[in-house]
Amino acid sequence: MATKKRTVYENPLVTRNASATMCEFFSPQRRIEAWRRVWIALAEAQRELGLAITASQIAQLKRAASDIDFDRAARYEAKTRHDVMAHLHTFGDAAPAARGILHLGATSMDIVDNADLIVMRGALDWIAGWLANVIDAFGTFARAHRALPTLGFTHFQPAQLTTVGKRACLWCHEFSRDLEEIELRRKQLPFRGIRGATGTQATFLSLLGSAAKVQRLEKLVAKKLGFTRIEPVTGQTYSRKIDAQIGCALAGIATSAHKFCNDLRLLANLKELEEPFGKKQVGSSAMAYKRNPMLCERATGLSRYVLSLAASPMQTAAEQWLERTLDDSSNKRLSIPEAFLATDGILRIVTTVARGMVVYSKTIQARVEAELPFMATEEILMEAVNSALERGDRKAANRQALHERIREHSHAAAREVKMKGKPNDLIARLRTDPAFAHVDLAGALDAKRYIGLSVEQTNAFLRQSVGPVRRRYKRDLDRPVDLQV
Repeated sequence: MATKKRTVYENPLVTRNASATMCEFFSPQRRIEAWRRVWIALAEAQRELGLAITASQIAQLKRAASDIDFDRAARYEAKTRHDVMAHLHTFGDAAPAARGILHLGATSMDIVDNADLIVMRGALDWIAGWLANVIDAFGTFARAHRALPTLGFTHFQPAQLTTVGKRACLWCHEFSRDLEEIELRRKQLPFRGIRGATGTQATFLSLLGSAAKVQRLEKLVAKKLGFTRIEPVTGQTYSRKIDAQIGCALAGIATSAHKFCNDLRLLANLKELEEPFGKKQVGSSAMAYKRNPMLCERATGLSRYVLSLAASPMQTAAEQWLERTLDDSSNKRLSIPEAFLATDGILRIVTTVARGMVVYSKTIQARVEAELPFMATEEILMEAVNSALERGDRKAANRQALHERIREHSHAAAREVKMKGKPNDLIARLRTDPAFAHVDLAGALDAKRYIGLSVEQTNAFLRQSVGPVRRRYKRDLDRPVDLQV
C-alpha cells in the first residue's frame, strides 16, 4: 500500500537537526501557554492590588491555561487579522467567567514580548547545558591525549610540535567563551515590564490610580514569572538589541563549531583524527572506501546559517521607528527560533563528535617523525657547539659554520623528500658528518623534548576551565544525543 504523499515543506531544522526539547520551546503550545501565563500573572497582580477580580476567575484561567483550541483561535484570527486578539477570545471562551477581566490595561506587547522572553530564557538554559556537555567531552578527550605529541601547524604548514590534548584545549576554550556569553545573556535577560501601548503605563495608572501601585503591579508580575530584572524604560516593545545580543551569542557558538569542525576535516584528510563513523555508515554512493566527515560538514553548514541569521535581529533593532513599528514581527518569528534550533542542532553534532573522536596515533607519530629531524636541528646545533667547547676544540665550536653544515644537509634531505618522495634522511646525513660525531642524534629525536609545556598547560586548563563547568552543570552532563540522521 502506497504511503501518503508528503506535499508540504518540512523544516529540516526540525526534522533532521534540532532536539525535541528545543523544538518544543518554540512550539505553538509553549508560546501560547506563555501568553496565558502572562495574562494570568497580570490578573493575579491586579487582584492583589484591589481590582474587582475574584479568586474563582483566576482559578478558571489556571485550569484552562494549557487547554488551547488552536482551531478556534485560527477562526478568530481569520476574522480579526490579529493573533493576540484571536487567542484572547479563545482564552475567554475556555474561561468564560474570567473573559471580562483578561488583558485589563494591556497592549499586545505586554503579553507577547514577555512571553518571548520566557521562551528564550528556557532556550538559553538548554543551550548552556549543551555547551557544558561539549566542554566536558573535550575535557575528557584532552586528558586522555594530553601527552601525545603531534605536529603543530601554522598557515597549515608544519610548525613546532604540540600535543593532541593541548590542541583539544584550544577547541574547548572557544566553547568555554561561548558558555560565558550565554550565561551573561541569561543573567541579564530582563522582564519587558507592564508598560502599555507606548511604554508610559498610562492605562495602568488609570486603572490603579497611583504610580506606586503601577510600579508594584509590574514587580508583582515580574516576580510571578520568575524575573528579577526589569527593563528600566521601553517603548511598546523591549529593546530589539536584546534579540541582537542573543543572536550574536548564538553566532559565537556557530563560529566555534565551524572552526573545530574545519580543523577535524583537515585532520581527517591527514588520517590523524576522525569523527565517529557507524559500522554500516556509507561515505559515498560511488566510492565505497570513503569515510567522509559528514557530521562536521553538516555542522559547518548549519554554522554558516546561524552566522547569517545573526544579522537579522541587528537590522530589526536598527529599523524600529520611535516607540515601535511592526516590521520586527515577521522577521523575529523566523530569525530567533531558527537561530536557536540550528544552534541546538550544531551542539548535538559537536557533542557526538567530541565524545567519539578517533585518534590514529601511528599516523600522527609517522608525521612527527617525518618532520622532527628538521625541528631538532637547533637542539643538534647547540649540542654540537657545547660538546666542542667541553672538549676544548674551539675551532669545532664555530656556531655559524655548524649552522651552514646543517643548512646544507637539511636542504639536501628536503630535496629527497620533495623531488623523489623518499623518507627524510637528514639524521643519516648528519651521522656521516664528523662535525656531529659527538652529538646524541638519537636522543635529539625524542618528540617529547619539543612539546614545551603542553601537558602542564592542558592540566591547568582542565583544572581552571573545565572543572568549574563540570561542577556547575553536573546535572546536565551525559545528556543523550540521538541524531536523526
